[in-house]
Amino acid sequence: MTRILIKTNRIISAVLSKYKFSTAAKSVASVQIKGKEFVADDYTNVTPKIISYLDKNLHLQKNNPLSIVRQRIVNYFYSSFTHRGHPAFSVYDNLPPIVTTKQNFEDLLIPADHPSRAKSDCYYINRDTLLRAHMTAHQSELLRSGLDNFLMIGDVYRRDEIDSTHFPVFHQVDAVRSQRQEELFPDKPELQIFEPTFDKTNPHTNHINDPMKQSCHTLEATKLMETQLKTHLIGLTQALFGEDIKYRWVDAYFPFTHPSWELEIFYENDWMEVLGCGIVRNEILVNAGPSNTIAYAFGLGLERLAMALYKIPDIRLMWSTDSGFLTQFENVDLNASITYKPVSSYPQCTNDMSFWLPPTYTIDTFISNDFYDLVRDIGGDIIEQVKLKDKFVHPKSKKHSLCYSIVYRHLERTLTQTEVNQVHKEIEKAVVDAYGVVIR
Repeated sequence: MTRILIKTNRIISAVLSKYKFSTAAKSVASVQIKGKEFVADDYTNVTPKIISYLDKNLHLQKNNPLSIVRQRIVNYFYSSFTHRGHPAFSVYDNLPPIVTTKQNFEDLLIPADHPSRAKSDCYYINRDTLLRAHMTAHQSELLRSGLDNFLMIGDVYRRDEIDSTHFPVFHQVDAVRSQRQEELFPDKPELQIFEPTFDKTNPHTNHINDPMKQSCHTLEATKLMETQLKTHLIGLTQALFGEDIKYRWVDAYFPFTHPSWELEIFYENDWMEVLGCGIVRNEILVNAGPSNTIAYAFGLGLERLAMALYKIPDIRLMWSTDSGFLTQFENVDLNASITYKPVSSYPQCTNDMSFWLPPTYTIDTFISNDFYDLVRDIGGDIIEQVKLKDKFVHPKSKKHSLCYSIVYRHLERTLTQTEVNQVHKEIEKAVVDAYGVVIR
């Protein structure tokens, strides 16, 4: 208990200062991250707790299940694609997580009004800089450097709900494979990547009105790339889950690919999405340099795969340093069938928090993700889940009220109700100070 209270007291002032700024527009001069100072502004919403996850690199930590899955994926691409006896794909697994909004959005043709840009979805350092929300943020810079086949692997940061399958930091593998005409059609020089009527000097004349292809591409080129893409990803899925895994393709939409698909597998009597993919928009390729290629891209989450492969019930376990967890993945064959065995089960403690909102908020304008971040910053890793339990508008006073249920559970020991109550009180205090609410 003492350890948790010391930790709580140590971060509470920093947390409150951050949230007062983000919700009440108070002046905060700068944000310090990894020894570098960033100017703060009205977009700044990154929290001390989130900053503490930088450079953990779980995907590179020996005996972590994420690292095992990462290596299995890399091995598949190394063995499946070679050039003159060497792997055709290059791997970048230590790219810096701080990116510009141009890298994260504009370079990928994500519109200014797209919901993925919202402050409620991303961790902004300031209006122009954020913690990457996807590894695809590095796609254009790698294309610009002259690469054509590459994997990008690392941690990404998104504001989200709190439960056993969601965490504000997770890990992705994104990939791009591009081909020139002579590579795509080595034996058929009469076939073309681009439609004869397409003006390569003006890539923005490309359109995506046809669900089958981009207007710049020929149907033959698109279909051949689609076949390659789906064949390679089915092969990857079978390498991970076995030859008999059931799968299906679902049409999808992503701003940076067209056409686009999601791959689902039949897992535990239900369909589960494992990745998204598609043909890279030609505008992205031209803006990054290569104007004579066609490319496909895909992205997948390591946590989702690892939890399914090894039956890991709680995403927080990926961050555990407990030897009882890590030794289950120690010095194992990469392709071994592993089923996670719980070290022990500890009981949950659930406390509700109800409060009246000040007049500046309504039950519809209060952003739950702001509240989730505040709870996580103070409660840390003992927060298992936060749920919006009830919304209420008083019929006479017209005051708006919210009730959240907070589930506390430690992964390595039993929490006492006394220490949970203490952390709960600190969260109440933080909510009052940050938002001006009145605890019910």
